Amino acid sequence: MKNNLKEKFILTGVQLLKTDKNIEYDESLKELFRLTVSADGEVIAIEKAKRERIDSTYFIGKGKAEELRLLATENDANGIIFNNELSPAQQRNLENLTNLKILDRTQLILDIFAKRATTNEGKLQVELAQLKYLLPRLAGKGIMLSRLGGGIGTRGPGETKLETDRRRIKERIRKLEREIEKLRRRRETQRKSRKKIPIAMISIVGYTNSGKSTLLNTITNSNVPVDDKLFMTLDTKTKLVRLKSGLKFTLTDTVGFVDRLPHQLIAAFKSTLEEVKMADLLLHIVDISSPFYQQQYNSVLKVLHELGSDDKPTITVFNKIDLFDSHLPIIPSDVFQKNYVVISGLRKINLDGLFQKIEEKLKEEAIVRYLEIPYSESNLIYSLKKYAKIISEEYNSSSVYVYANIPKRYEKMFENYYK
Repeated sequence: MKNNLKEKFILTGVQLLKTDKNIEYDESLKELFRLTVSADGEVIAIEKAKRERIDSTYFIGKGKAEELRLLATENDANGIIFNNELSPAQQRNLENLTNLKILDRTQLILDIFAKRATTNEGKLQVELAQLKYLLPRLAGKGIMLSRLGGGIGTRGPGETKLETDRRRIKERIRKLEREIEKLRRRRETQRKSRKKIPIAMISIVGYTNSGKSTLLNTITNSNVPVDDKLFMTLDTKTKLVRLKSGLKFTLTDTVGFVDRLPHQLIAAFKSTLEEVKMADLLLHIVDISSPFYQQQYNSVLKVLHELGSDDKPTITVFNKIDLFDSHLPIIPSDVFQKNYVVISGLRKINLDGLFQKIEEKLKEEAIVRYLEIPYSESNLIYSLKKYAKIISEEYNSSSVYVYANIPKRYEKMFENYYK
């Protein structure tokens, strides 16, 4: 009975004959299917459209649009979802021609974020992204929301807010930006407080559904919600980790990225994603069981570049080795410069290898220092061994002389003892 309440959609997307490869186009439509399911929509058909160029009026051309309208009528579908971002004019033209709800990939992703947001900050960020997306689409009587009804694509701000005039929308955007800025400052203060503590900050990044939250749960014995749906984690979760060696660090899970992640979301979630910018080390989680893991890897790199974090020290963590299919290509070590580790976060396979790689990477960005530590403060030797790499030790009657490789993050912790 519950399934009968789901909205039904036809999925479509244009494959440009000169540039779009078949396999990547097909995979992109499969991802659109998963996005629709994550939004609690029901897919009744996936219709491909191959063209030499995009139709400026109806995107897929008037004939194909009418064909989809007939298919929707025959199957009682509520609308059509496009695997591309439509212009405001194209969206209105398609709505007028088909009398159906027309959504594009961006609006679908925004809707999923609205559905997943649980914290006040997350809800504000999603609403801001939605309103910025919708503002240029509010022309004349709006985008026919009153005729098309609620459901997918209308979550978040609500129909009343979306139907208001442009002036009210702009006022709401300004208010949201002010509120988010206040939260950003508060978060910045919290980060600065954490920075004063000599503990490394590590952020988990990766494509959505790559197993980031599962890994966080496994390492920290947490219970961050996990599901086989896209964008299950929107709000950052930070946990303290202590390894057997004594090394401590904070581990932060972040929102999953996706191919063509809407720029409105990147802008709106900037304060949250600053966790990535402030991190000492990134764990880039890649689902090695996906035949398209390299494309997903590259999509994440693009987002990191937009955040100005693509030069951060990073360990590539190939996850889900338990699902690895032998027909998949060998991991190209030359591409990843051998700076990777293969694990299963769910099955706890090779986590010790991951921890070893983390310790190695944190000690790479280090300076060599000569220290004199009095016996009365010999506990510092233990701290040095925990946070740095001891090269040599010499003992005299009153002090220990230590030659050590100290990560820059912990440099100030021992500055009173440098020779």
